[in-house]
Amino acid sequence: MSATAAEPTAGRRRLGLPVVVLALAQLVISLDYSIVYVALPEIGAGLGFSDHDLQWVVSAYVVTTGGFLLLGGRAADLLGRRRMFVLATAIYAASSLVGGLAQSPGVLLAVRAAQGIGGSLLFPATLSLITTTYAEGPVRNRALAIWGAAGAGGLCFGSLLGGVLVHGYGWPSVFLVNVPVALGLAVLGRLLFPADPPRDRTRRFDAAGAVTATTGLTLIVFLLVHAPATGWTSPASLLAAGGGVLSLALFAVVERRALDPLMPGRLFRHRGLVLATAVAALFSATFSSLPYFLTLYFQAVRGYDALVTGLCFLLPAVVVAVGTQAGPPAVARFGMRRLLVGGLAAGGVGALALVPAVAADGSYLSLLPGVVLVSLGQGSAWTALWIAAASGVAPGDQGIASGIASTSLQVGGAVGLALLVAAASGIGQQSSTADLLDGIRTALSVMAGALLLGALAALATRRTTSP
Repeated sequence: MSATAAEPTAGRRRLGLPVVVLALAQLVISLDYSIVYVALPEIGAGLGFSDHDLQWVVSAYVVTTGGFLLLGGRAADLLGRRRMFVLATAIYAASSLVGGLAQSPGVLLAVRAAQGIGGSLLFPATLSLITTTYAEGPVRNRALAIWGAAGAGGLCFGSLLGGVLVHGYGWPSVFLVNVPVALGLAVLGRLLFPADPPRDRTRRFDAAGAVTATTGLTLIVFLLVHAPATGWTSPASLLAAGGGVLSLALFAVVERRALDPLMPGRLFRHRGLVLATAVAALFSATFSSLPYFLTLYFQAVRGYDALVTGLCFLLPAVVVAVGTQAGPPAVARFGMRRLLVGGLAAGGVGALALVPAVAADGSYLSLLPGVVLVSLGQGSAWTALWIAAASGVAPGDQGIASGIASTSLQVGGAVGLALLVAAASGIGQQSSTADLLDGIRTALSVMAGALLLGALAALATRRTTSP
């Protein structure tokens, strides 16, 4: 009787410091995606970026993260989760220091690419450390909720922090702030997590699969980011498309013949992982793209400075955090599928509510109903999709499972933002107010439709995981 009663208490104690460190690592990954949005105008002016090249301050991070995630996931499984965690945070610290001192566009873009590689190693290492440290069930779900709050909230909090830092200290501060945080995480990771076991020599790294997958994914993400601005028939776009398709075709051939493939086919028998992979792509294509359009609205239409724009994202960050914390009890009560459906539907309704609220003379208060619904749906869907991705997957495959889902997240974000910007007629900081308003409303309408269709599709699927 006493042993049974002690189990829940022990489960609560086990969350402790490890989950805080892992959540902070996830916050760093998420912040580095969104913190530069508000800083882009000052970065462009300070370093002499052209309007066309400025997008690559964001895109360089997206391209390398998306391209290297599968490799990062497998490295966590085979080379050690703690080892990859420490290496990735060290990469973040070093690249962020160089970024804060950068004096030319080329150096800053190289820094953003290096940060993306750090993210591709850190994300699967962090997620697999959670799923192997905490037993499947309520304890793991609570840990994923805390980790998820840091990740989903960081997409909004990054804009807030970026606005505050740029206003007070200039654009280099959005890079330099990472240095002490990442170094601290590297030290804590080394001290806190158990040493990695000796490598299992019976498992191979699948170098051919890693090279072809990384090359193919990097080229495809590059194409999706590059082509909308330069044209789908430009030489660079055609080379990227041909090289990406050829590399992924070779990857498929390699995987069929590999003794220990980079992406084991058995993982796709886990319906929870398949569902999570699909939802991750939709999530990133919609929720993760929203800050881009809201930042355009706040700065280019309403004329807010970096600080005020950042403060506008404070409420969304808080509501997202509330949504992530509501996830585990909601999963226990309603089940995984219903929570995903509810989160996507709330996001779709919220995006629709934002359409009429986006106006030249509109107030921030008029945006609040839509912002609250979108943020609540974002938080709950985020937590649910990572619980689904980890459920039922063997410990030795947790890294690559998280790599598959997070690759879908990154590629979905690149595809989604490219399609939404195209649907919005390519609007940017230099567009007229009328064009900006029409484009933002169009993007929000497309976003709402995609989320509502996704909710209907998830509702139509069979129950994949028991509560």
